[in-house]
Amino acid sequence: MPPAPLFSACRVVRFLGRKSCCRLLFFVLLLALALTGCAKRDRGAVATGSTTAPGSLSSIYTRLPDAAARERARRQAGMVTPQSELSRTVCQNQGIRLQGEFQRSGLKFGAPIFVRIFKESHELELWVQRGERFYLFKKYPIAYFSGGLGPKLHEGDLQAPEGYYEVFPSLMNPWSNFHLAFNIGYPNLYDQARQASGGMIMVHGKRLSVGCFAMTDPVIEEIYTIADRALNAGQSSFQVHIFPFRMTPANLQRHDNSPHIAFWRNLLHGYTLFELNHVPPMVRVQNSQYAFSSGRIRTGQEPLSQAPRSNVVSIQHDLQVLP
Repeated sequence: MPPAPLFSACRVVRFLGRKSCCRLLFFVLLLALALTGCAKRDRGAVATGSTTAPGSLSSIYTRLPDAAARERARRQAGMVTPQSELSRTVCQNQGIRLQGEFQRSGLKFGAPIFVRIFKESHELELWVQRGERFYLFKKYPIAYFSGGLGPKLHEGDLQAPEGYYEVFPSLMNPWSNFHLAFNIGYPNLYDQARQASGGMIMVHGKRLSVGCFAMTDPVIEEIYTIADRALNAGQSSFQVHIFPFRMTPANLQRHDNSPHIAFWRNLLHGYTLFELNHVPPMVRVQNSQYAFSSGRIRTGQEPLSQAPRSNVVSIQHDLQVLP
């Protein structure tokens, strides 16, 4: 009498037929190969020197070489931002085209930049400094972000954050698994004060994301090139402000029943200050809330975290602001 496993297999073959069993076996083999490939990719991410805790998003969003290789590439290129073969090629090719586009817009390629993101309309705005204010260079469509309106609260909620963030040169990621990317710096001091968890929140290429903002590869190439040039031209960091929608009184009234309305009214203050003079406001955290002072053109030597704490502005929630 055949062993029990073999006997069971024979019964399955007689019941399904040989063709069906062959298809089933082929599917099982493909699944096994796919799982083996995923395991190899995860082990590869660990081997490259990533220090993020197991179970995090590091293996999804980055393929970093070891720290020594990253520093060597940066120094060889004479840059303050990390450099990879891909980023150097993209920035060189995009830079030639963008130089002319900036000139036609009356802006300087390499001038300080500022970024705003609006979830509801799926828009990313890129502003460029000229003189004593910033001017809108271009609006880019956001291909995809996960979650809905409202802040990110904890790791695994698949929610894209909202608030005031800052990107330093070290947060540029030319080794992203999603083509090119920059880390927005979540969690910031506000998020930490509210014990929000998670990390690795990126603006990146492709059309998929887990809590990040996917821009497609062609769009992120342009945004990344502009940001990389600004940081290497002397801007110490650039701000990224993320809003649920354009913070007009009508939009706030439309969402007046949301559990996030108090948070959004807090965001409104910083939004309004920028709308009034087109200079990003100084941002700090006070009593677990954002507090703002009027922005000024920065020298490139003062990070956002060291902004002056005087002249904190309070604006009534029903203040009319520009569309």
